[in-house]
Amino acid sequence: MTFLGAVGTVTGSRFLLEGPQTRALVDAGLYQGLAVHRRRNWDPFPADPAGLDHVLLTHAHLDHIGYLPRLVKDGFRGPVTCTRETAELAAIVLRDSAHLQEEDARYANLAGFSRHDPALPLYDSRDVERALGLLSPTSYDTRVAVGPDTDAVLRPAGHILGSATVEVRMGEHRVVFSGDLGRGHHPLLQPPADPPPADTIVVESTYGDRTHPPADPQVLADAITRTVERGGSVLVPAFAVDRTELVLLEIRRLMDQGLVPEVPVHVDSPMALASLDVYRDAAARGGSQLRDSARTLMAALDGRNVHAVRDVAGSERLNNPSSPCIVISASGMASGGRVVHHLAQQLPERRNCVVLTGYQAEGTRGRQLADGARQVKIHGRYVPVRAEVVDVPDFSVHSDAEETLQWLGRAPQPPRTVYVVHGEPRSAEALAGRIADELGWTAVVPSYGERVLLD
Repeated sequence: MTFLGAVGTVTGSRFLLEGPQTRALVDAGLYQGLAVHRRRNWDPFPADPAGLDHVLLTHAHLDHIGYLPRLVKDGFRGPVTCTRETAELAAIVLRDSAHLQEEDARYANLAGFSRHDPALPLYDSRDVERALGLLSPTSYDTRVAVGPDTDAVLRPAGHILGSATVEVRMGEHRVVFSGDLGRGHHPLLQPPADPPPADTIVVESTYGDRTHPPADPQVLADAITRTVERGGSVLVPAFAVDRTELVLLEIRRLMDQGLVPEVPVHVDSPMALASLDVYRDAAARGGSQLRDSARTLMAALDGRNVHAVRDVAGSERLNNPSSPCIVISASGMASGGRVVHHLAQQLPERRNCVVLTGYQAEGTRGRQLADGARQVKIHGRYVPVRAEVVDVPDFSVHSDAEETLQWLGRAPQPPRTVYVVHGEPRSAEALAGRIADELGWTAVVPSYGERVLLD
């Protein structure tokens, strides 16, 4: 196994498995955040993409699927196994990714701020369509042939719709990849399935050095109320997949209970709106990964005051709203998408408020805002931060250190080795230490490009 991503960072998940007869990649994620990491997206892939037999995807977030079109551009033609919902969401996420990259390249060439002449996208829409044609959806708990000596099983991970842990059986060796683990109280999804027997476990550590604080809905309620009273607007950078749904549900609850003023709520993200439709369809179908209440909860999103913004002109009007409102827009780390234009216009105004609702990776604007930046760089210019910035951790759908240890502890047997990935260095080291101390297992934080034997 070679660690080609999600080591020393939470982005770019890529794990290469090589056996006597099979070469498979678990996740094909895009690097985001720090420039030193983003540049790896442009590096030649360490293995010939045309020589890969199979790709297995844990879920549809960009840091787990966003590199797939580049693999296809460079020659990969094998099957890509994932759940049905991951396939549906991947189509939305990857098409949006290609569009944004094409637009960014076009704008960079027009404005002349790129160091490359001409600026080019990492991949384009044609590459995405070829990649989507390779997706091979499967059901949970169904064994899938990966190669002559290799098979795999996907099980619910409880992180977002369609998310999965991946068990790969290569010869006699069993490797389990946690992907991104969810929590026990997601409003729509069941908790993660327990890990199966494994010789090796590769586990995420996004929150490996901390425990989520108890939920405090009053933080969001107070932020909305304060902002509306001073005549401002609330801007919520939110991940288009899953986070927008959860934020909408909570705002609807607060308004129904009279805890915040009734103001218009604008969902300004075509990708988020398309993802909402996938969630609605899944709730209507039912399924083992969804809670019984999912259908009722999703119906609540169609209530009063929620406005879908699909066109560019409508989005531009939200740069400077004429009256108090709430704008939910992607991306969740403010690293791209329509929310960046809103930030450029709204951050300088003290009456406004920016509410952060998820993990903010190093090197992103969201992280800078969370850390108290007085200015952020947007489209080549520095924008002063005068708006109020509020961090609301209640919406996290990543397990924290305690929850991850509990998930590992439910394994039916101790693995030989646990590799701790998908975390910043402090988080990964902290979780590895606790695994060793509390479970008595061998826990290792691998380095980028490190290759280990599985036997």
